[in-house]
Amino acid sequence: MRPTERSFARRIDLTSLQLFVAVCELGSIGRAAEREFIAASAVSKRLSDLEATLETPLLYRHTRGVKLTPAGESLLHHARSVLFSLEKMQAELSEYADGVRGHVRIHANISAIVQFLPEDLGAFSSEHPQVKIDLEEHLSTEVLRAVHEGAADLGICNISAATGHELQTLPYRQDELVLIVPRGHALSRRKAIAFEDTLDCDHVGLHSNSSIHLAMREAAAAVGRPIRLRIHVTGLDAMCRMIHNGLGVGVMPHRAFTLMHGVGDLECVGLTDAWTRRDIRLVARDFSTLPLTARLLVDHLRERAETGAAALAA
Repeated sequence: MRPTERSFARRIDLTSLQLFVAVCELGSIGRAAEREFIAASAVSKRLSDLEATLETPLLYRHTRGVKLTPAGESLLHHARSVLFSLEKMQAELSEYADGVRGHVRIHANISAIVQFLPEDLGAFSSEHPQVKIDLEEHLSTEVLRAVHEGAADLGICNISAATGHELQTLPYRQDELVLIVPRGHALSRRKAIAFEDTLDCDHVGLHSNSSIHLAMREAAAAVGRPIRLRIHVTGLDAMCRMIHNGLGVGVMPHRAFTLMHGVGDLECVGLTDAWTRRDIRLVARDFSTLPLTARLLVDHLRERAETGAAALAA
């Protein structure tokens, strides 16, 4: 922060911002004063001081109340954002007083959430009950963006379709994509199939920006053929139900299909393409600078992944 920015931050009074927002919401200095239990003259003085600090008028004052100037409109937007951030900070810090000793924000893609995170995060929470975990599901590209912008401490996703993100990654899990078809479908007699050979069928696909759909689209483009996409869905359970009802075939992680066994009368067929074997990775701006609780979680997730890989190899 430059010296002029530090000086500006010191001159802005949070109470004055709160009173300014109250005046804007109620349209009157008098009504704002009543709501905030402060004299109207004191509110007026604070607003005048705020205008002097910012060196611009913020309100048009008239007998029926006040109206925002263009500068006031801009300040109202920023003031609400600042006050909301303060409320959020207070809420998070109060959790420490209530016994929560850490807080980790995770954004993950649907494949990681369905296949691995329920058990892995459940085990971590049992070992560290005073750590709060906020988990949000997003597309892989959005996970990377959230980590880059600081909206998430940790990301968990497939990064094969993303380039130039400049984030640190660590291995977490591997999954394998398979073809899901209705029981008795012509392709169900095949033990394994190339994705190219599924392109004569209608497909039920995930969101157009999902890593699975992007990989499918790239594979189809490589052989110069389109995907006959009949419908987009947002979840794997919805995909299974659509396939069960004859709307097409679909591609999803094998373990996810196994975990959802019973959602429709379906079968899976192996895919022979190399791109169907995927790495799901942990993502951070800098693992070494993560808070202690986030680093504990990273170590836990990697240990669980290594244990799971060893069990599969045994």
